[in-house]
Amino acid sequence: EVHLVESGGGLVQPGGSLRLSCAASGFTFSSYAMTWVRQATGAGLEWVSSINTDGSTYYGDSVKGRFTISRDNAKNTLYLQLNSLQTEDTAKYYCAKARLAVPYSAYNLRLLGSYDAWGQGTQVTVSS
Repeated sequence: EVHLVESGGGLVQPGGSLRLSCAASGFTFSSYAMTWVRQATGAGLEWVSSINTDGSTYYGDSVKGRFTISRDNAKNTLYLQLNSLQTEDTAKYYCAKARLAVPYSAYNLRLLGSYDAWGQGTQVTVSS
């Protein structure tokens, strides 16, 4: 059974940093593209960043240059480094596993339907 468990969220001041982790189990982690999405209160899901099986990375415009996605296949763990945090980054952050064990195009990585397993999320609150 696939399990994704996020951690690392918390309360941080504007301009601060956090590192989110997503521990994966139940599948061959290195064979799947992974993604981070977020959901602010009262809003829909927003795609944040993805990493392909070859390590190529992709970012939404609102986080480009501030967030960094990475993966450690030996530890079956996905990361998201959040720097220069803004109040608008306040949201619950979820990691998700791609549906197929193939490299995804940049277009398909942005589609929420490309993913078939989600974690329970970790809350990030940016406030002074």
